[in-house]
Amino acid sequence: MTTIFNKQNIFLLLLIVMVLIAKLFPFHESYNQYVNLSGFIDWGIAGIFLLYGLKLNLKEVVKDVSNWKLHLLIQSGTFLIFPLLVFIFYPLVKDSEYYSIWLSVFFLASLPSTVSSSVVMVSIAKGNVTSAIFNASISGLIGIIITPLFMSFFLKPNAEAGNQGEIIQQLLIKVLLPIILGVVLNPFFKKWVTKYSNVIAEFDRLIILLIVYESFSTAFVENIFVSVPSIVFLVLAFSVVFLFFSVYHILQFISTKLKFKPKDIITTTFCGSKKSLVHGSLFLLVLGIPDNHKVLFLLPVMIYHSFQLFYVSWLANKIAKKNIDARV
Repeated sequence: MTTIFNKQNIFLLLLIVMVLIAKLFPFHESYNQYVNLSGFIDWGIAGIFLLYGLKLNLKEVVKDVSNWKLHLLIQSGTFLIFPLLVFIFYPLVKDSEYYSIWLSVFFLASLPSTVSSSVVMVSIAKGNVTSAIFNASISGLIGIIITPLFMSFFLKPNAEAGNQGEIIQQLLIKVLLPIILGVVLNPFFKKWVTKYSNVIAEFDRLIILLIVYESFSTAFVENIFVSVPSIVFLVLAFSVVFLFFSVYHILQFISTKLKFKPKDIITTTFCGSKKSLVHGSLFLLVLGIPDNHKVLFLLPVMIYHSFQLFYVSWLANKIAKKNIDARV
């Protein structure tokens, strides 16, 4: 197993640790006079998207535009098939007590794909890495528009989040403007970003861990879990695993019917079935989701992220080994 997977596994462990710390030592609002955690996270969110813009390799993106069928299928999987698979259950839950659970899964389904792990997994499985880079990059950009748009149809305005105008303002300040600034500064800081890419990746993880800690702290302080039955966690776990395999096999079926090359099928299934914990964690704070629902929305994303890392890393290595054996 390569170093990246060891790091990813450690990160998954740290996610669990942050939940435990939030349980044992929850962060109270009164602590903000000593450490402004929310403020730091807000700046961290803007920083992550600024760095995302700085890391965006526009040459790689432009170079692979011609492979449009592959790109269209991957983005359709991410932003159409995923949400549709969840949306078909909407009539069954819209007036029920399970609506919030459904919405949390729909939030997951509306998220863009991951960036780094998609490319790494495709590379290990000997897929089309150039197309993986293209789709991982473009997915994040599309998600900035699509995820808030999809969620706006179902999220009800609340006093904590303010009106829709304030939410849009938050998206502009914390997401869109930092990315644009990053893209503009990309030519000047490209070497710096490449040199310190490992440090940048750790910064991303730090902000996610803090978001998890803050969200779960609120949940434990307000005793939100007391009112959440254990069956909810089982339903969420089943739902996200079902989603993964459904999308994975749908994309595999379509790409096979379209007679994609084996390496393009790998790229399609790996990139199209991924969801980003980074974007999920960040959108959680800028879409006006009430504090008492943040953990519920974060759980499916965390479960999915953990599952996709473990399963797809195993699958990527299995495919790679199969390809090696076939050549022997």
